[in-house]
Amino acid sequence: MEKDKVGSLPFGRWGEEIAAEYLEKKGFRILDRHFQFHHTEIDLVARDGHYLVFIEVKTRSSGDFGCPEEAITERKKAHLRRAAEGYLYLNQLNNIDCRFDVISILFSDGQPPVIEHLVNAFE
Repeated sequence: MEKDKVGSLPFGRWGEEIAAEYLEKKGFRILDRHFQFHHTEIDLVARDGHYLVFIEVKTRSSGDFGCPEEAITERKKAHLRRAAEGYLYLNQLNNIDCRFDVISILFSDGQPPVIEHLVNAFE
């Protein structure tokens, strides 16, 4: 197996599938995957009650380089905010409550993945 792949999906996409399943079990409704706007991708867009949620998924195969969510820099947050504004504009969504969540997935040596959901992570 290639280091960056699990099954037939690239490693990051595999993590996004796990995150989507996790969120659906929590009652979220996935609206969009891999939304791209001006060279920035939002991994998942979902509904959680009355909130429109933009979700960044960070997947790691080990904790050697810190927690996955630590990879989200202020610059990355700014890009994600701009992409979210693009999503709202293109879908003609006004006066809607939005937030940014982060799903951190950490795999280690054949164990089930450890999933952490950071709600409203950019505040």
